[in-house]
Amino acid sequence: MQVTLIDHMGSDLTVVNAARVSFNKESQRVQNGSLQDLSDADQKLIKYLAEHGHWSPFSHCFLQFRIEAPIFVARQLVKHQVGLAWNEVSRRYVDYTPKFYTPQSWRKKADNVKQGSSDDTIDYHIGSYTRSAIAEYERMLDVGIAPEMARMVLPQNMYTEWYWSGSLYAFARVVNQRLDKTAQAETRYIANLISQAAARFDFKYSWKALTGEELQTNDTDNRYD
Repeated sequence: MQVTLIDHMGSDLTVVNAARVSFNKESQRVQNGSLQDLSDADQKLIKYLAEHGHWSPFSHCFLQFRIEAPIFVARQLVKHQVGLAWNEVSRRYVDYTPKFYTPQSWRKKADNVKQGSSDDTIDYHIGSYTRSAIAEYERMLDVGIAPEMARMVLPQNMYTEWYWSGSLYAFARVVNQRLDKTAQAETRYIANLISQAAARFDFKYSWKALTGEELQTNDTDNRYD
């Protein structure tokens, strides 16, 4: 599974000035040693906006990702719709051999919840199943069945890819919900990669205010996996 940050727009200063325009005011960065940073007042403003649910200033900053994950993870994440746009690989149009996600260990069912899993694991192997699914898919294509129909035999652990774009606030909501300890581990993994990717850009104060996540800004690689 991997998350690649394709593009971004805006900064903490964008958030500040989107809020300050209500009073026809505008902030600038201040010199902090050898670096420019937000003033203490602007840092406090960002914290205040997040704590009091003033979400619109955070929606003027944008992120765009290309994500690769198994279908069962993608179908959980696509439920997040507000402030986000999603375009996915379609197996109506492509018929290359799929690849599959296979966990290193299988978690047991939790006894005390209706959904989710426990920390206990069990040995289980599905290699023969995925090989069988690929073989059946390729046989269907070979006899002339359309990819849009042949795809129905492919299991949910097949990898898919999608472009996911949206506001900083919308992705913060994704991360807040999907990093919760009750979320599925594989989906938490993608949410964590999204949070790491946001760290590369100038959303340090906003991201911490919205998610509580401390960000590191010295990463120069757009790909996270």
